[in-house]
This record gives sequence, structure tokens and C-alpha cells, in this order.
Amino acid sequence: MLRRYRLIPPMPRQGKLESGDQAAPLRTCVGCRVRTVKSELLRLVVVDGVIVPDLRGRLPGRGASLHPSLGCLELAERRRAFSRAFRAEGALEVARLRAHLEGLD
Repeated sequence: MLRRYRLIPPMPRQGKLESGDQAAPLRTCVGCRVRTVKSELLRLVVVDGVIVPDLRGRLPGRGASLHPSLGCLELAERRRAFSRAFRAEGALEVARLRAHLEGLD
């Protein structure tokens, strides 16, 4: 009797990117919506209604990720992505984040 097996290709790992021997966690930029390695993105948190960059990745609260560029910041503002990402009602202040990103350029 001949058995037929359906060959299923191996599925890629979810939430990780293979780079060499190590797997790295992925995050999505709230501005351009591109998934990339966590280390290439800037973590953001909301503190008293102000979006602040979390440089060490240790601040408490819900975080969002953004490429450290003004272009992605403008896309996120235009799409009103911050209020969705942080599950916050109303507008959030981005002046401190904008100043940080302008200092990087």
C-alpha cells in the first residue's frame, strides 16, 4: 500500500529574526509599520500624558516602538498611532520626543 504524505515546509519562528546563531525579538514601528529587530527601535512610554523615550528600556507601563527618525515620528502623528499604541484617550504630547529625535540628527 502506497502512503501519501503532504510535505509541509518548516514554519519560520514567530516573533524572532534569525541573525547568525542568535534569534532576536522583533517589534513593529508605530510610524512606518515595519517589523524589525528590537535593538534598532526606540522604546517609548507615556509619563503623565507626555511621550518620553525609554533609553534603557526599564520604565514601567505600556511601551511602543519607533524608528529613531523624524520621518517615522511624523507618520505616527499623521496616523494618530500613539493613542492606539498606548491605549490612551485624547492627544498625547510629543514635544519631548521630537526634541530627542532632533538631537540625534
